[in-house]
Amino acid sequence: MTVDQGSVGVESVIARHTVIRSLYLAPAMIIIFGLLRGWDGAWSAALGVAVVVLNFLLSGAILSISARISLQAYHAAALIGFFLRLGLFVGAVYVIASVLEVDRPAFGISAVIAYFALLTLEAVAISQGRERELS
Repeated sequence: MTVDQGSVGVESVIARHTVIRSLYLAPAMIIIFGLLRGWDGAWSAALGVAVVVLNFLLSGAILSISARISLQAYHAAALIGFFLRLGLFVGAVYVIASVLEVDRPAFGISAVIAYFALLTLEAVAISQGRERELS
């Protein structure tokens, strides 16, 4: 797969790779929490991973769009976007936990594990040069 840098930002490509990696991580998280906490744990783990994946996709979109504008916009989007996404993440978790009947420990733990695992997997892939279409 080759990427035309003029049409798709590197950040969006990285976000999509993170989504692909989540397809391997999510079933494992769902099975583990399903075995440990039952159906509620499995459902909550799936929601936790989904919130993290949406956060990564939003990050990729914000950074890709701002990179087309200017370097200053990119830097501002990286800083302000982080705090914006953090607020949206906390808000989404609060709304989901308030509105839906979720297993809160499974939801929270799966979100934290998914976030760090996906971030680590992508960083390792980039540092080892497996993401050739980014260069």
